[in-house]
Amino acid sequence: MQNETNTKMHFPTEFNVILDRIATIDPVHYGKTRNYIDGSVSYLSPYISRGVISTKFVYHELLKRGFHPSPILKFIQELTWRDYWQQVWITKQEAINEDLKHTQTPVITNGISQNLVNANTGIEAIDNSIEQFYKTGYLHNHLRMYIASISCNIGQNHWMHPAKWMYYHLLDADWASNALSWQWVAGANSNKKYHANQENINNFCYTNQIDTFLDVSYDDFENLSIPEILIPSEVLELKTPLPEQENITIDEKQPTLIYNFYNLDPLWKKESPANRILLLEPSHFEKYPISQKTIDFLIGLSKNIEDIQLFVGEFNTLKNTYNLENIHYKEHPLNKHYQGIEDQRDWMFSVKGFYPSFFAFWKKCKKEITF
Repeated sequence: MQNETNTKMHFPTEFNVILDRIATIDPVHYGKTRNYIDGSVSYLSPYISRGVISTKFVYHELLKRGFHPSPILKFIQELTWRDYWQQVWITKQEAINEDLKHTQTPVITNGISQNLVNANTGIEAIDNSIEQFYKTGYLHNHLRMYIASISCNIGQNHWMHPAKWMYYHLLDADWASNALSWQWVAGANSNKKYHANQENINNFCYTNQIDTFLDVSYDDFENLSIPEILIPSEVLELKTPLPEQENITIDEKQPTLIYNFYNLDPLWKKESPANRILLLEPSHFEKYPISQKTIDFLIGLSKNIEDIQLFVGEFNTLKNTYNLENIHYKEHPLNKHYQGIEDQRDWMFSVKGFYPSFFAFWKKCKKEITF
């Protein structure tokens, strides 16, 4: 099982291989095993986050395969979480970059614990997962929560910088899902903090460690002092290694389709003649930096789009340099400055807008499922 998991943590970029991955996921087994590090998770998040496929597309493919919603409801619910975070981002905009519901407390640093970054916390499952994370660009969701809890609730780092560190290395980097999940763990976007002790980690990660700083009862977390190993902290210098600008050719008689970090959909207007531009804006990546591994991944995914050309620069520079008028793009909170015709993204359900909790959102969505 572990070898199969390691294989799936390799993320090919060819569209037909991605479709094959969708065709082989086991959403029933997912509901039973998803919390274990070798559980039957889909490994589709990098493709959903990059806009290659949508949650709606995955959901409908499962229905086409003949799955009844009841036994795969947990998988449907997890897909819905991604849409929920996006709806929060659409509504709250820049507010998701601040403590959303409650002020995180206590906080002693706006950096990140050095030994967490260096995979040297002394918690075997955490250190091994971080080392693997740097190699693969992927983390199991439970491990993301464990790491966030150690960073924010044990190390007392404010969530923002550690969240940016994780986003930097994630192939499935989605700022809404990432930032709001970190806030949820830290109690800034929830009514209580998330904690996991050593027993919990041992159970789901198949380790048997004892006598660590997490080897305590849940009642002890309230007054747990910061372990010495987590005290040294730093503010990391996270920079995006953007590729060099290439020469592009524009046919002014054709519309121009703008692709970006959150939209690499090879099926979008596929049959329409158009200039197809992958726009990488330095201002975007200065605010939300990503690693070389993620850059390589997105460039690889873009090759599924026929005749796509790369432009490294700001939207207005592209528009004015090439006198673009008939511009099309997909809606996204980071596209507010785009000018042209906006296409909506594909959502699983018709439910839109802000809901104070996921379960309020899910309650509405669930009504649209045919059981």
